[in-house]
Amino acid sequence: MKITLHNMNDDLLVKYLVGEADPDEMRQVEQWLKESIGNQKYYEDFILIWEQSLQLAPPKAIDEEEAWVRMQQRLNKKDNKPRSAGIFRLSNSSWLKIAAMITIVMGLAWITYFVTNDSGDEIVMVNIQSAEKVINDTLSDGSVITVNKNSRLSYPSKFKGNTREVTMEGEAFFTITPDKKKPFIIHVNDVTVRVVGTSFNIRSVNGKTEVIVETGIVQVTRQNNMVELRPGEKVVTHLNNASIVKDSASDHLYNYYRSKEFVCENTPLIRLVEILNEAYHSDIIIENKAIEDLPITTVFKDESLENILNVISATLGVTVVKNQEQIILK
Repeated sequence: MKITLHNMNDDLLVKYLVGEADPDEMRQVEQWLKESIGNQKYYEDFILIWEQSLQLAPPKAIDEEEAWVRMQQRLNKKDNKPRSAGIFRLSNSSWLKIAAMITIVMGLAWITYFVTNDSGDEIVMVNIQSAEKVINDTLSDGSVITVNKNSRLSYPSKFKGNTREVTMEGEAFFTITPDKKKPFIIHVNDVTVRVVGTSFNIRSVNGKTEVIVETGIVQVTRQNNMVELRPGEKVVTHLNNASIVKDSASDHLYNYYRSKEFVCENTPLIRLVEILNEAYHSDIIIENKAIEDLPITTVFKDESLENILNVISATLGVTVVKNQEQIILK
């Protein structure tokens, strides 16, 4: 079995875990996490074993000096450069505990990797980049995914181990084949979505991640926070805001790229305009703020943008003005 591992210093992961990493180091780790499912799986195992190691015997039961020497030898062999004292802000006592923990972490992580992946075959990754068209794909477990335009999905050609894991950017709708023994996990930005068998939509744009559930139960986790979503519920997260709050999904416009319909049910005009701009790559601006919340109830199916704007104008009494590349509603 051929295995390719991405390079990452374990001491940098430790700094990231304990909140000692500076902004540049944080960006380095986050970029590494985005590179592959393997990196994300390694990091999740790292966290799991780290947390478990905290419950082991007290540090005094360990020969701290010897553990520290062994740790320094491992790190120096790894990147062949000396490390100066005081490079981290952690105390020597804390580092001695961490050194012993990492020894356990790395040993168990490697054992876990080989046990769960030693099938005799190279793991082949499939990468979908949808560009200017919507793509439908069926995974090896029978799950069906619809990938919206300008989105990306990465997954193994065959799921192995105890989970089914994929990474994505942009937007996609998932219809997951149930398998209680192998949960389906999606990594997007710093959010993890975990399901057994259900259908839901994930949209990630400019650091904002939205998950909307149609059927089943979905677990959404960010850092140490987790919420469960049921049909008709959603959660929205922002990279610059640590909160993760559950809310109700107010409409079905998110599904336009899959259903080819814009379904409006007392939908505020500003919400419809947001989706139209995304779907038609247009630049529609509501100049008159007083009309932003005007409700509209209708269904547009395979309509041109011009026809949709004509209906909006006639239904809501809105004036539509085309100004070069912009469309102004007032």
